[in-house]
Amino acid sequence: MTSTTRRAMVIAPLACALTPWMPSAHAATAMEVGGVQFAATQQVQQSTLQLNGAGVRYKAVFKVYAAALYLEKTAQTPAEVFAQNTPKRLIVHMLREIDSSELGKLFSRGMEDNMDKAAFSKVVPGVLRMSQIFSEHKKLQAGEQFMVDWIPGTGTVITVRGQQQGEPFKEPEFFNALMGIWLGPKPADWKLKDGLLGKSA
Repeated sequence: MTSTTRRAMVIAPLACALTPWMPSAHAATAMEVGGVQFAATQQVQQSTLQLNGAGVRYKAVFKVYAAALYLEKTAQTPAEVFAQNTPKRLIVHMLREIDSSELGKLFSRGMEDNMDKAAFSKVVPGVLRMSQIFSEHKKLQAGEQFMVDWIPGTGTVITVRGQQQGEPFKEPEFFNALMGIWLGPKPADWKLKDGLLGKSA
């Protein structure tokens, strides 16, 4: 064995020991925002989704809710999110009490603000039904949450306080229209938009 070979055998493992471990760029990790802990992954049907990003919705200086977006593949732009025809999940965790019917109206307005009139007219039946769902819950208390799932072949499923709300919304464009509230060109909160796209800590 040459001295060069012996030196390489000693240096190689030493270099490995001194190299800091770095997590995979695609490894999902749990995240805490607004005092809410969001898990690294969520199971939707047979798919394991990873946490893409999370953030807090502010109104003036008040925290209204924390939200987290789960996808099969990480996405940093709205177009990448919309292009994925795989299961997706948005979790919204309330940080203060809010009137549910008012929340439904805000969501309807948010959808309309981020769509042209022709596109919005196609999802009006779904928008009216969504508003009805939230109005029936009267109030959402701090600590309560709702989820919006996209399931290919099934549609958009809204779950409030752990209970699925009626039949899925079959229209494929409805989920993207709903996501426009947070990811559209006129989002509810720009910092929240960045958070959901993994652009902020």
